[in-house]
Amino acid sequence: MFASVAVAIERLFLPIALLFSAVALWRPETFTWIAPHIPVGLGIIMFGMGLTQDVGDFTAAARQWKAVTLGAFLQFSIMPLMALTLAWLLRLPPEAALGLVIVGACPGGTASNVIVYLGRGNVPLSVLMTTVSTLLAPLATPGIVWLLLGERIDVPLASMVRSVASIVLFPVLAGLFVRSRGRTLARHALERVVRVFPAISILTISAIIACVIGLNRTTLLGFPALVILAVLLHNGLGFGLGYFGGRLAGLSVRDARTMGVEVGMQNSGLGVTLAMRYFGAAVALPGAIFSLAQNLTGIVWIKFWKAIPRQDKPA
Repeated sequence: MFASVAVAIERLFLPIALLFSAVALWRPETFTWIAPHIPVGLGIIMFGMGLTQDVGDFTAAARQWKAVTLGAFLQFSIMPLMALTLAWLLRLPPEAALGLVIVGACPGGTASNVIVYLGRGNVPLSVLMTTVSTLLAPLATPGIVWLLLGERIDVPLASMVRSVASIVLFPVLAGLFVRSRGRTLARHALERVVRVFPAISILTISAIIACVIGLNRTTLLGFPALVILAVLLHNGLGFGLGYFGGRLAGLSVRDARTMGVEVGMQNSGLGVTLAMRYFGAAVALPGAIFSLAQNLTGIVWIKFWKAIPRQDKPA
């Protein structure tokens, strides 16, 4: 019974996410209480992803240093430059342009690992890309913003490293450990958990998206159309250019899909925090909208790629 329900949830990912989001717009308090617990929810998802992987998967991903390097390069080039270009083409107000560039200069977000997992991408490669871009961010993010716009910001290295370690690395390692022990201790129980885990991930990420919508309800209902358009284009182009950049570099389709997600999904929470700390709410607006847009784009990305047979041959 649980297995059939889990399969139904997997098939209804987009409708579930949209339903939760509609409820959040109607009654924000239904989901906003989740906000302090989002890191815990993501940590649980990452633990479950560790259960689905083997140590050998991460060993293989670690040997893909060229792909990881490419991911960091595309992350910190495509997204900020695309932000600046869109701000110029759409003639965004200066505050919105600055906010878009800040979120574009941020590292990959932890939710990207969840989208890669649900889209059957290369999870170990995704985790490594997120970790590397996060470690580079204290220099890359303020450097890019200063280079493109002349604005000075400081990125908190210690808190970012703690966040990635607690939300991504430690839970994944714990899941890997349990899986390796589970082969002899509780293999059948472990397999049952792994079968329903995608459904748990879908419900969790849908609730997190709804929470973000609830927290930004006033902003979204105000409908800053030009800023929303800029964010949607920025996010969508990040996914697409990340994918094609990976393919041009010779990555397999699976790894290129992973690259697309990593480039397209930013640590928008960091972007909002930096914008609020140094510039104010108007500059934080693109980051707040990006938080919602990237997750919904990720869901559409998953549905699109699952409909296309995967070919893992290099370009």
